[in-house]
Amino acid sequence: MTFLDFPFMQRALVAAVLVGITAPAVGIYLVQRRQALLGDGIGHVAMTGIGLGFLLSTSPVWMATAVSVLGAVLMELIRWYGRTRGDIALAMLFYGGMAGGVMLINLAPGGSNANLMSYLFGSLTTVSESDVTAISLLAGFVMLVTLGLRRQLFAVSQDEEFARVTGLPVRALNLLTAVTAAVTVTVAMRVVGLLLVSALMVVPVAAAQQLTRSFAATFAVAVAIGVTVTISGTVTSYYQYVPPGATIVLLAIAAFFVLTVLATPLARRRARALAAAQPAGDPTECTIPAGRAADGKVGV
Repeated sequence: MTFLDFPFMQRALVAAVLVGITAPAVGIYLVQRRQALLGDGIGHVAMTGIGLGFLLSTSPVWMATAVSVLGAVLMELIRWYGRTRGDIALAMLFYGGMAGGVMLINLAPGGSNANLMSYLFGSLTTVSESDVTAISLLAGFVMLVTLGLRRQLFAVSQDEEFARVTGLPVRALNLLTAVTAAVTVTVAMRVVGLLLVSALMVVPVAAAQQLTRSFAATFAVAVAIGVTVTISGTVTSYYQYVPPGATIVLLAIAAFFVLTVLATPLARRRARALAAAQPAGDPTECTIPAGRAADGKVGV
């Protein structure tokens, strides 16, 4: 009998694939914006939503989604208007979210901190059919945003001032990015866990950047790495009885180091090829940077 004969493993693998796709798809924009730890902060806030779900006897996934989205909106507002005291306000939001979750789940009928463990670090056996339905719907929203608005989101992530001059609604796109990140956190929490989801958003993107030189290639490779490590981590967790979230993140970090080692000789080869192709006597600053077309536009 294989692991696919068990319904809980079938559900876990479906959830793992969706997480492996959505987390790097959002993470690539967070990395470009230098907000790699945004997912970690949202994960703290989502704990209050989980506690509310247990207290009100509703779906913790949907309640965590609602609270995470609200928290993401508050984070963006603090970033816009917080100025010098913004970091203090964010710290209070993060730690308040974590404390609120612990308190609410203990106030819930029959609740205890043990109920939080599967949400904090992920669990294969607790992924229900309703969780798979919720994760699928939320993952569809994430991919619709990250692919449908990829050019606009890329422009804002690269240079907000330039995007504003070109007429893009920068604040609305920033807010949409934060909301999409919040949704991704709740998509991933059943498989990876709230405390480790930020790593799955960032590490596959960082690993892909070791080999790729364009946004589109980085996006595709990061998603491929995400799917590979989530499936591998889920299967390993089943056979070795280890936590799925920790296994997935460690595999992602291992992929980063392997690709970094492989990328070093490739980078040297590219540098030698570029030096050989450069006409003698031309100053280095006259060469066209890698990734730019002849018309000076960067390919997305």
